[in-house]
Amino acid sequence: MADSASGRSCVFCEIVKGERPAHIVLDTPDALAFLDARPLFKGHTLLVPRTHYETLPDLPAELLAPYFGHAQRLAAAMESVLGAAGSFVAMNNRISQSVPHLHVHVVPRNPKDGLRGFFWPRHKYDSDAEAADYAARLSAALADST
Repeated sequence: MADSASGRSCVFCEIVKGERPAHIVLDTPDALAFLDARPLFKGHTLLVPRTHYETLPDLPAELLAPYFGHAQRLAAAMESVLGAAGSFVAMNNRISQSVPHLHVHVVPRNPKDGLRGFFWPRHKYDSDAEAADYAARLSAALADST
């Protein structure tokens, strides 16, 4: 399948269709998980929906529970199978999304593994009033969308 924004072929769609090799971890009718080709740590897995959706807002609501159920199972496997102390589960939407196909990173974690929180600087609110304004704006948008 082509990336609709650029017209280029989608690497993850090629993996889903078996046209590009990958180390498959999970293969279900609705999703596929495979090892990241450039892992943060061994076992770093990418979970993608079989259908091409670019971002989380594009994923149909009825697919949310099954999709994140797979992510939950992968996170548990990081601990039970790989012996990790925990996991890092993350997703980018457009910004820093190296492949424009929805995907969740599930990364095994251990104490003192060198991965430190988020990879970008933190920005504090100027005041409680500014924080309250952001919360109110987001809350209003969510109320309008239901």
